[in-house]
Amino acid sequence: MTTKTILITGAGSGFGKAAAIGMARNGHNIIATCEVSPMVTALRAEVEALGLNDRIRVERLDLYDPYDIKQAQSWEFDILWNNAGRGEPGPVWEIPVDIVRRNYENNVFLPLELTQGIVQRWIREERSEGKKVVFTSSMGGLFTPANWGTYVSTKHAIEAFAEAMQQELASYGIKVQTINPGAYYTGYNETMADNPFRWLDDAKNFTKRADLRQGFDDFFATPEGKMDPQEQIDAMIEIVPADEGKFRNVSPKAIEDMLKQHQLAAWDNRI
Repeated sequence: MTTKTILITGAGSGFGKAAAIGMARNGHNIIATCEVSPMVTALRAEVEALGLNDRIRVERLDLYDPYDIKQAQSWEFDILWNNAGRGEPGPVWEIPVDIVRRNYENNVFLPLELTQGIVQRWIREERSEGKKVVFTSSMGGLFTPANWGTYVSTKHAIEAFAEAMQQELASYGIKVQTINPGAYYTGYNETMADNPFRWLDDAKNFTKRADLRQGFDDFFATPEGKMDPQEQIDAMIEIVPADEGKFRNVSPKAIEDMLKQHQLAAWDNRI
């Protein structure tokens, strides 16, 4: 595998940060971007302490800032990894629609805007051969558990966009992949589960706060709800820079098997 330059969104924490460090240690050049300036400062300090200044460049990329997007679209790199995201769980039939719209803006529309500008520039400048776009999707991009419908529907949308782009960009030499993590314990899912409690009101909503909280707590107490993230990080370190590989990358294998069974069972689902 040749040395790659990789732009990562959402690299200030979790999978993005850990994989950025791992790929840099493997000899790749990383543009690690963070949403807010304090995260940039903190990550730069950590990169320096790790002795990786020659491999990791830390920049701010707030997807809600059109000037940040425009600047990022001008940088030189081989692989775009759309990793940034946030989630809004809660009952679909009661969640405020403006929250749904914001979740789509963050997870779908803004990454699409960033990606369009980058791939169009690669093609316009005739430098698209060997480039790649990677999307962090989710196990939830392939099935829909109750009370997670809004968040996972954004990942369903990413799955559709990525599958279409894989076909549309193949003739230009641009490859497209998704990474679909299970519920690894990075803090992302656990803090996301707090989000409905800022709007859910026992005096107004049919879904009661205590019941929803109990459902989340019960899931996170299971082995499948709190898996060691190192397995996924190790996979990402290999998948993102690779020239070849699967289009869809689900971890762990047990979750991949569960999703396949779920999709088969969907054909017999009855009302």
